[in-house]
Amino acid sequence: MRLIPKIPDEAFVFLGRAEPALRATPRKRGSPNGAQRSQAGVGMSSRIYFDHSATTPLDPRVLEAMGPFLSGAYGNPSSLHQEGRAARAAVDKARAQVAALIGATPDEIIFTASGTEADNLALIGVVRASGKPGHVVTSTIEHAAILETCKFLASGGTKITHLPVDAEGIVRPDGLLRALKSTVTVVSVMAANNVVGTIQPIEELAQLTKLHGVLFHTDAVQAGGKIPLDVNRLQVDLLSLSAHKLHGPKGVGALYVRKGVELSPTVFGGGQERGLRSATENVAGIVGFGAAAEIARKELAEEAARLAGLREYIAAEILRNFPNAYLLGHPTERLPGHLSFGFRGQERAVGELLEALDQAGAAASAGSACSASHSGEPSRVLLATGYDVESARGLVRVSLGRFNTQQEVDRFLDVLSSAVSALPAAAVSASLPGLANPAEVAFA
Repeated sequence: MRLIPKIPDEAFVFLGRAEPALRATPRKRGSPNGAQRSQAGVGMSSRIYFDHSATTPLDPRVLEAMGPFLSGAYGNPSSLHQEGRAARAAVDKARAQVAALIGATPDEIIFTASGTEADNLALIGVVRASGKPGHVVTSTIEHAAILETCKFLASGGTKITHLPVDAEGIVRPDGLLRALKSTVTVVSVMAANNVVGTIQPIEELAQLTKLHGVLFHTDAVQAGGKIPLDVNRLQVDLLSLSAHKLHGPKGVGALYVRKGVELSPTVFGGGQERGLRSATENVAGIVGFGAAAEIARKELAEEAARLAGLREYIAAEILRNFPNAYLLGHPTERLPGHLSFGFRGQERAVGELLEALDQAGAAASAGSACSASHSGEPSRVLLATGYDVESARGLVRVSLGRFNTQQEVDRFLDVLSSAVSALPAAAVSASLPGLANPAEVAFA
């Protein structure tokens, strides 16, 4: 069995830290398990999928649970007859399974059509329920589901405050403390970032809002099922989840709403989901969400340790083979299967690199799938953490999941070696990726 090397903190690029040498030609590495290097045109069954932050493959156990509700069990959960009662029982079971994943009670879970809708309901619902224009405090590195919702609220008179993050992508409690005022309606900070994988100090941030009587929401779409989440320990009032990020189906999400928190609906109709999300429930999707949540809860500790080991191995191999490589985000406070890195002096070739990986049978990304149409543009998350525009173009994201193996990791490293070697050589003058002074990233 391979020993997984410890990655030094210095390998992660912070302000004034970690200045690896310029790139040399990497040594060719052979896969110890005998796997052949992937070739262009590889079939889907043999492809390496390392983009689990974008979406995850459906667990066969989840598909099995959904099966009856995709065929014979077609009742409407609101119907009073036997078919309706069977559907209602299935939805209730799934609600309890999702609640158990985050330490909530079933009646605190509202099913939605996505994590994005859950985020919209949280922010818009709280502001509308307050009866005032309101004031929302969020961070500069949130998912578009939060930032665009804030833009919408701002168009109606809501004040929006954006908290800066440090070079590791963390929202500092003292920054939130300075922003907290009696006028603040809700604070929304994501549990873990989708681009650099950094985990936020949610418990500490939420405690501050409690001292000021302010509601706290966290977008836990990336974190759900990957790290332990307990809404009572974290002291959050609202929490968003999405099934397809934890090996469940697409098209279903959930919002945790603590008892006593008032929301106004954003979808109107028959009054389903306690009147907060009208529409006939997606029974098959909800059942799949419940099954995925239960599997994730039961396997979380073992799976997180396994993925973290693979992540550390990939990082160590990249740093060993590519002296111009640098890692992004926090070295320890990060999602278990998430790794973001770049190659100094070759940032503008990231699109070419990802295309070469894809042609060789490996799927990775340059950040959020929701921003994929902007490939080649600087990452707004890296800009927010203080990187200059050039350096912010070069992010490569590898995110692992339940069905990835050591064999796939070794094949990926082979493919990556070939792909990077084919890129234009790094400029001799390439230096440490530029970092602005975080103090300059002020409140907006």
